[in-house]
Amino acid sequence: MRIPCSSTPFPRLRGFTLLELLVVLVILGLLAGYVAPKYFSQIGKSEVKTAQAQIGALEKALDQYRIDTGRYPATEQGLAALNAKPADEARWDGPYLKKAVPDDPWGKPYQYRMPGEHGEVDIFSFGRDGTPGGSGDGADIGNW
Repeated sequence: MRIPCSSTPFPRLRGFTLLELLVVLVILGLLAGYVAPKYFSQIGKSEVKTAQAQIGALEKALDQYRIDTGRYPATEQGLAALNAKPADEARWDGPYLKKAVPDDPWGKPYQYRMPGEHGEVDIFSFGRDGTPGGSGDGADIGNW
């Protein structure tokens, strides 16, 4: 039995050229450059919506506190009064939240004022930048 042989000791393997690989990498880079900003802008929107939902839940818990006690907790008592009975509150019937008061989506505590500047009570977050005012992701988010 005879083994066929070619003129070269190794058969020529077919593969991709460097130019073809570079074209594919450029196309992937362009796609990533188009998709990534849209994806990250959606994350910012979801953080704002999460903050709005949490503020709404805190507002409802505060309303239940007011129904039971006849008033909202003082600014000094803060939102902690929703989970722990204040020393001077005889008609407290909480806890009014199943879990501890959450931080805002950016890891900072929610702000609480009674009386509020925008209503009876103000519950708000300073947003991504953590400072009063701002615009875009850094804008304040509140119950007003």
